[in-house]
Formats: sequence, structure tokens, C-alpha cells
Amino acid sequence: MVTAVLTGADSPLGLRVADLLADDAIDVVLLDETIHPVSSSPSVELPDSADVVIDVGTSDYDRRAHRRESASEFVTSSLAAADRFSADQLVFVSSALVYGAAPNNPKPLTEDAVLRPDVEFVFARQLASAEELVDEWRRARSGRVTSVLRPVLALAEGDSSRLAAALVSGLGHRIAQDDPPSQFLHLDDLAAAVALAVRSRLDGVFNVAPDGWVPGERVRALSGERPRFPMPERLSEVVASLRWRFQRGPLPPGLRSYTREPWIVSNGRLRDAGWKPTVTNEQAYVEATEAPWWTMVSPKRRQELTLGGAVLGSVLFTTVAFVVGRRWVRRRRRRRVS
Repeated sequence: MVTAVLTGADSPLGLRVADLLADDAIDVVLLDETIHPVSSSPSVELPDSADVVIDVGTSDYDRRAHRRESASEFVTSSLAAADRFSADQLVFVSSALVYGAAPNNPKPLTEDAVLRPDVEFVFARQLASAEELVDEWRRARSGRVTSVLRPVLALAEGDSSRLAAALVSGLGHRIAQDDPPSQFLHLDDLAAAVALAVRSRLDGVFNVAPDGWVPGERVRALSGERPRFPMPERLSEVVASLRWRFQRGPLPPGLRSYTREPWIVSNGRLRDAGWKPTVTNEQAYVEATEAPWWTMVSPKRRQELTLGGAVLGSVLFTTVAFVVGRRWVRRRRRRRVS
């Protein structure tokens, strides 16, 4: 009987992983965000030893932000738990964000690519540092195995994190500019990758992503973004900033680069290990996002509405200009008479 300790278990991903491991007849001990047993855990009492420690909490952006705790702090607790239970395997869920987004990124990125997280995005840099700590733990004693998973945006209906939601909102919405390709992973497939890492004792770094990617123009179509109008680059930057600030909330510092440059990854290595995605990029995106009402309108009707809106806008602009101009002329006349 294999015993697994799951840290950060009280989360959408953690619950999925626990169910899969239980189906594999693996004894699972669930530890919450404070590294204490979860009340619903099958094994509330901590065992003397465990075969593997699974960390799904370090990369949980929402929980780390809520607790005002860095990713590096949480992984340290997980490593301490691995030492406490004398585990010889650690499965660590990181993120493909550690690669960074850059115009010269190869498409797709492999596990051998240099990590270049955005210097302004603290969370991505913390995850990169956490991976270094995991590697140090592995090298500290012979026979240890570490499985580092780097998933792309992981989504699920009702279970997407605020970080994932912010990135999804930013993708495909640039004004008068081309958008980068994107990848969207279902949480069920990520949980299956974690379970595979435990069962097969995967050793090394593995990207987790569906097959292929979604072109920028297709992401725009799926998002139902309204038609774009050409405008100068500087003006488009101002408009985009205002939209983020007043309509969708500000992006975390440094995250905007991930909506502007590519950071898609290859899943070849994990596929060779026996993992297969069950949900496509587009299916994951559609399930986790709510389509705007105008995506249900036919293209012809949408064109008519756009044209009608443009005409109405022109009429309103002309009317306002006429009224303002008329008042200005009247004031000028009154001043001359007085």
C-alpha cells in the first residue's frame, strides 16, 4: 500500500487529486493550507512515514495571496513534511509561467528552456525559486525522486483561480493588435497528470498542456470580443489600461506580458510517460468562461447592430456638437451686446 501526503489539499485541484489517488487504492493523507490534517481526510491521524508528498498548494495563487504568504514559504513547509515522513518522492505542481512570455520564445517551449519569468511578476519568480528548493531537496540525499509539473492555464467551471480568470480576460482582447496563441488546460487533466506522477514515480520536469494551441484570432472569436477599430499604438495602450482599471480590475503587476507575448509549451515528454489530455484547449476555455450575449447573435445581425451603433453614435456626436456650438455662439453674442 502506497501512502501519499497531499499538502494544500483543500482546493479544487487537491480534491480532484485525492479522488483519483483513492481510486488507485493509494492511502491519502490530506493536509490543508496550514499543513494540518483536513477533517474529511480518510486518515486523520498522521502516519509515521509516507512514500510520497504531493504539493499542490505552492502554485495556488489565490490561497497564497489570501494568506499573504509567498510560494517559497509554502514549498518549504512541504519539503519539511517530506522530511518529517521520510518520503523519497516529491510531486510539485509549479506553473508554465516560470518560462516567461517573450517574442523570441520558441513555439512550443520544452522542459529544457531557460526560465525567464517576468521580473515584475513576483509570483512567477517565487515559483521558479520554489523549483530550485525542490531540486536542492532531491540532491540532498541519493534515491530521492522529484516530479515537477509545469501546467499552462488550468481552468474548470466554477473552479478557476483569480489569476487564471485575469489571464483569460486579458487574452484575445488587445485593441488593433495581433494576439499571441494560448493554451487552456482542464483541472481534471492536471489532476490526472499528478496521479500519473505518483503511480509511475516520474522523475524530472514535465510540461502539462493539451495538444497544440489556440491562435490569437481564435481566442478573440471564442471570447466574443466586440469588433476592433484601428488606432495609434500609444492611444491603444491608454485605452487598454483604462479598460483593465475600470471594467475588469487591474492585472497583477507583471502579468500583462503574459497576455501579449507567447509562452506555449510542448506536452511531448508527459505524453511519452503515458499521460493523455481528455479536454482540448477550446473545450476547457468554453467550459470555464461565460460567453457574452453578442456571441449568440448571427454574423449578419451583429454587422447590422454594429452599423446601427456607428450611425447612432455619429448622430449623437453631431447633436451634441450642434448644441454645444449653439450655446457658445449665444454666449458670444450676449458678451458683445453687454
